[in-house]
Amino acid sequence: MRDEIGARCNAIEECYEFMLAYAGQGLTGDEGSQSSGQVRDYLNRAVEALSGLADAYAAAVKKDHLQPAESYQAFLAVLDRDARDSLAAIQLVLAQITLSSQLIDNLNASIHLRALLTDLFLVDEILKPQKTQA
Repeated sequence: MRDEIGARCNAIEECYEFMLAYAGQGLTGDEGSQSSGQVRDYLNRAVEALSGLADAYAAAVKKDHLQPAESYQAFLAVLDRDARDSLAAIQLVLAQITLSSQLIDNLNASIHLRALLTDLFLVDEILKPQKTQA
């Protein structure tokens, strides 16, 4: 369970980090660029990781009997919304023929993606002590 969550989080974080580097290249288009194929790969892995992310966390919370359950459920609703919003933004970018550095930079700056990353960091920190207590 935690391995699956870790893999999902890693895929999302690696995508974000790659997009930072891609955005810094100043590319106006992605025709023939090796990096453009890579950024699409990272984005597609992020799409997979985002699909069902909140459900994976919910299963971990339930499995570990974390309390108070209401607090976890309320936050998981936020995580789900942020994941869905980020997913919509990434899918919109992937639908574009050309992925310029500016487009990727704008995706990186998206409040939705930043909120999601913050959610992941928050949940990770909260679950760390729970792992040792369980």
